[in-house]
Amino acid sequence: MRRDEIVEAARAWLGTPYHHQASLRGVGCDCLGFVRGVWRDLLGDEPELPPPYSPYWAESLRQETLAAAAMRHLIPVPRGEERPGDVLLFRWREHLPAKHCAILSAPDRIAHAHDGAAVAEVAFTPWWRRHLSHAFSFPGVTD
Repeated sequence: MRRDEIVEAARAWLGTPYHHQASLRGVGCDCLGFVRGVWRDLLGDEPELPPPYSPYWAESLRQETLAAAAMRHLIPVPRGEERPGDVLLFRWREHLPAKHCAILSAPDRIAHAHDGAAVAEVAFTPWWRRHLSHAFSFPGVTD
């Protein structure tokens, strides 16, 4: 699969309303559900389903649960080498685990779902860059 195909699949989710733990394009998703949905659109069945989780799971567990799952199924990308189509993980505070994910849609833009809004494509601003904790490629990406 090519990077432009990943970006196109991600953009097909734009406007999908936010809904915690959901993953249905046009109906509802959270940030993880968005990435899971893009996986299904491009690769088929998901390799694993997440357990039920609260909006505050990262703060309560204090474990890199999201990053560990990404390591099981995605290909790590060194910091600073992210390219469109890559999955990005963010942590809100340095001492907390990563708990938000997005897809880099252009060198300066990300697509993501966030509470209170629909899936959107936004600027990959310095604020986002400071909170970036991990980057991954989908398996089988060709440039």
